[in-house]
Amino acid sequence: MGLKSVLCAKIEMKASKDVFHDVFTNKPHHVSTMSPLHVQGFDLLEGDIGTVGSKICWTYTQDGEKKISKQIFEAIDHENKVLVLREFEGDVIDKYDSFKATLHIETKDEIDLVSWTLEYERPNENVPELISLLNFIVGMTKAIDDHHAN
Repeated sequence: MGLKSVLCAKIEMKASKDVFHDVFTNKPHHVSTMSPLHVQGFDLLEGDIGTVGSKICWTYTQDGEKKISKQIFEAIDHENKVLVLREFEGDVIDKYDSFKATLHIETKDEIDLVSWTLEYERPNENVPELISLLNFIVGMTKAIDDHHAN
C-alpha cells in the first residue's frame, strides 16, 4: 500500500470569486491564454466541457519540462463552487498511484480565496511529495487572477 498525502494552498483573489469556478468548469480552453507560461494547451477528449464524467487533456510546462495530464471531471458543485479533477493518464499518474485535485472557491472573513487541495498516493518514500506541482498550480492561479483583475 502506498503513502497517502494531501497538500493544500489558499490564494487570495483580486478578481470576482465566480471567475475561477467558471474558468475551470466552463472555459478551461481559455487557461492557456490566461496563463501561457504554465499551460500551453487543452483538449476535450470525451463528453462535454463542464460535465461530470467528461475527459480532458492539459499540456503544460513545469520546472522547464513539457508535461501532460489527462483528467476526468469527477465532481462539480456549482452552488458551493467546487470542482474535482482526477488524473487517469499523464506525467503525475506515471509516478504516483493516484492523483486528484480539488478546486474550491470560498470566502473567509470577507476575503475571497481560491483553495486547491491535491490528494495523491506515493508508491514509496523515495517518490517525492508534489510540492513543485502545488507551486506550479499556485503560479498558474495567480496568473489567471492577474489576467482577470486587470
